[in-house]
Amino acid sequence: MSATSPEIPLWLLGPFGLLLLLIATMPLTPPRVKQMWEHYYPHLSLGLAGIVGIYYLTQIPNGGSTLAHTLHEYFSFIALIGALFVVAGGIHIKVKGEATPAVNLGFLLIGAILANFIGTTGASMVLIRPWIRMNKIRISAFHVVFFIFIISNVGGALTPIGDPPLFIGYLRGVPFFWLLEHAIPAWIFTLGTLLAVFYVLDRRSFQKMPRRLQHEAAREAETWRIDGLANVLLLGIIIGGVFLPETYFSREIVMLAAATTSYFLTPKIAHLENAFTFAPIREVAFLFVGIFITMMPALGYLATHGAELGFTRPIQYYFATGLLSAVLDNAPTYVNFLQLAQASVLSENTALVTAPGGVDSMKILLTEKSLHLVAISLGAVFFGALTYIGNGPNFMVKSIAHDAGVHCPSFFGYIFRYSLPILLPILALVGWLFM
Repeated sequence: MSATSPEIPLWLLGPFGLLLLLIATMPLTPPRVKQMWEHYYPHLSLGLAGIVGIYYLTQIPNGGSTLAHTLHEYFSFIALIGALFVVAGGIHIKVKGEATPAVNLGFLLIGAILANFIGTTGASMVLIRPWIRMNKIRISAFHVVFFIFIISNVGGALTPIGDPPLFIGYLRGVPFFWLLEHAIPAWIFTLGTLLAVFYVLDRRSFQKMPRRLQHEAAREAETWRIDGLANVLLLGIIIGGVFLPETYFSREIVMLAAATTSYFLTPKIAHLENAFTFAPIREVAFLFVGIFITMMPALGYLATHGAELGFTRPIQYYFATGLLSAVLDNAPTYVNFLQLAQASVLSENTALVTAPGGVDSMKILLTEKSLHLVAISLGAVFFGALTYIGNGPNFMVKSIAHDAGVHCPSFFGYIFRYSLPILLPILALVGWLFM
């Protein structure tokens, strides 16, 4: 959006705020209220989106083109997320043996790297059940929490496939390998620190086991078996599809074709053992169409008034994006602060805005203001681990672990026992060192 963006009435921000509030609070309500939400959330999401969509079509100059662009962006987003979800759901890993702390450390490290190729959602779905099985004798709350910290969030910070907000950034002009080039020192430090803390806790847990079980775990050779290996090739096709041009929806067609092929060719036993259903991606699809459309007024308002907030330093973007990502979904939070950074660039280059061709605010972010973009990206991804509602896979992992009989901390137990005393100080140190 340019400096000539139309004035957005403040009341039009209401549907966006209401939808995010409902997403954040409804999973925490009493069972009867939660059940109503689970039944009616598609209607609420589409209804709120309809209010904004109709206003843009009837009251905003060129509002129809803005709405069309948003829907195209949403379709690209959901095609990638949905394709990764379906293909990853066809890969089932069987593991036999009890893991030592060193084996667990290697598993989490591999999972973090893998998250950049199949997404935090895909990696979480593929790996959480083997993680529980390989630690079956001593699985505890901190095993689930650090899985969420590392694989469901921090790991996927280097590529657009890794986490939903980064893919939206890619759709808006951030090159595919840009974060890999600019954010890897902060990623290595954050991941390494989390792994070190986990190892200390896991070593203590392992040493509390009877000596006999410790020796058996150390001697017993682990055996691994992967069902649905053809889906690995389909994952490669999806990744390749990201690089296709946007014309004629070729990118999305390839991704959806790979997902369809996976669903019909994957052995039924792999889906059954993964407890695969379309319920999680259905929820994402309905909620995010509402988020994308109701977010348009917020983005327009930031384009016009963002510079008035006075954000100038990368660390301000890092903590502001991060703390909001912890309590709201990190994808819309990322987009809003990306828009704010672009608006700030425009305000600092007012002489160029009126020049022929204007000013490419994204190009300036990628070059002169690169640390601002790194701060927004890492804030959105890293801080999504602070609560169960910060990122989509978090609640999914908790649900799977709970169904497997693992004790998981409550919503506030997760925050006060793990996020605040362990994760937040690490993320604050990252901000001080790198932002």
